[in-house]
Amino acid sequence: MKKFGFILLVLTVLPAMPGKAQQVIYANLRELLAQEGDTVTTLRVEKRSKNKILWLSGGDYRIEATDNPGLSRYLRKRCYAVRVDSALYVNCRKMQYKRYRLGRYYAPAIRIGDRVYFCAQPVGQVATSSSTRPGTPRLGGDVGNAIAASALINARVFYEINPRNGRAEFVSKAKMMSLLGDYPHLSERLQRETGEGASVMWYYLTELKRLTEEK
Repeated sequence: MKKFGFILLVLTVLPAMPGKAQQVIYANLRELLAQEGDTVTTLRVEKRSKNKILWLSGGDYRIEATDNPGLSRYLRKRCYAVRVDSALYVNCRKMQYKRYRLGRYYAPAIRIGDRVYFCAQPVGQVATSSSTRPGTPRLGGDVGNAIAASALINARVFYEINPRNGRAEFVSKAKMMSLLGDYPHLSERLQRETGEGASVMWYYLTELKRLTEEK
C-alpha cells in the first residue's frame, strides 16, 4: 500500500512557497472545465482516517472553511470541486458510477485536457473485482459485508468524469489502452500490467498528462 500513499501525496502536496495558498471552488463541472471558479481564502484540507472511511465511506479528504459554517455547508453539499494551489479535489457527493453513489467528502483528482480523473474507492462490479481474486470463496450476510468493506479501505481506482453527463466511468485497462492510442510505447508497457488499481493507472495518467501538455 506504499504506492497508494505516495499517489495521494503527489496528488495533494502543496508547493512549499511563502504566502497564502490559492484556493478556488467550482460550483459545477462546467465551471471546473472552464476554470471559472470563485477564489476563497479560508479552506482547510483534512486527510480522513481509515476508521472514518470505513464507517462513513466516501472520499479521502474533508474540506472545510475556517470559521465559516455557511461555506462549510456549501462545500459539503453543493460544491463540485476545489483547487488548492496545484492540488485538485472533486466532491464524491456529486459523483456516480452507474447506479452507485461514491459517498461524501472529497477525492484527489488530476486534469488532462478537458478530462478529469479522480482516485476513489471501487464500487459495484469494480469493488468485487478489486477486493477478491477469481475462485476466492465469498461470505454472505453482515459478516461477509463487513469483511468486504474492510478490504476496500486501502483499495483505490481511477474514474474519468464524462464531460457530457458528469457521470463517473471506471478507468479499466481497456479504457486506458484507448487513451494511450497515440503512444505505442506506453500501450505496450500497459499490456504487461496485471492490475487496474490506482497504483498502476497513476503512472499512465501522469505520462499522458505530460505528453498532452508537450504537444
